[in-house]
Amino acid sequence: MREHAKLLWVDLEMTGLDPIQDRILEVGAIATDWEFQEIASFTAVCKVDPELLEERMVGPFWEKFSDVCDQLKLQNDTGKITDDVEIDFLRFIDQHFDKSNPILLAGNSIHQDRKFIDHEWPTLAGKLHYRMLDVSAWKLVFEGKLNKKFTKPEAHRALEDIQGSIEELKYYIKKMA
Repeated sequence: MREHAKLLWVDLEMTGLDPIQDRILEVGAIATDWEFQEIASFTAVCKVDPELLEERMVGPFWEKFSDVCDQLKLQNDTGKITDDVEIDFLRFIDQHFDKSNPILLAGNSIHQDRKFIDHEWPTLAGKLHYRMLDVSAWKLVFEGKLNKKFTKPEAHRALEDIQGSIEELKYYIKKMA
């Protein structure tokens, strides 16, 4: 029997940071054990109304990362409606996690992604534990108290950002050993 994953690392790329007005554009997920070894990964593109893309993907952040903005807009036509992405994501979770336990969500500033999950994917939200492993909390302690900084690449693409978050947590844990 294969081992069930223990952590669901998630990163969402969204049109902005408002879970009511903005929408999920891309989801990446990596299922790991407690050694942070990858068991499986999932990616999907959510199709968003092109008018919403133009309306919401503006401002200093998108100007700074204009290449990422362009890539996300270009892939929009290949996306699925968000309800279908949730169904695919739920299948992934059912394959790799113990159905009898709530799923622990992990990532950088994962509380923000959780707001979007709660708003757009209520069935998925119902499977998640109320506790989350937020790497950004570790970042605050290590930078503020210990003056130790991990420099993570700013890919702003879902799967690459998760891989960076996993490496970042490994860095902090290694510093504690």
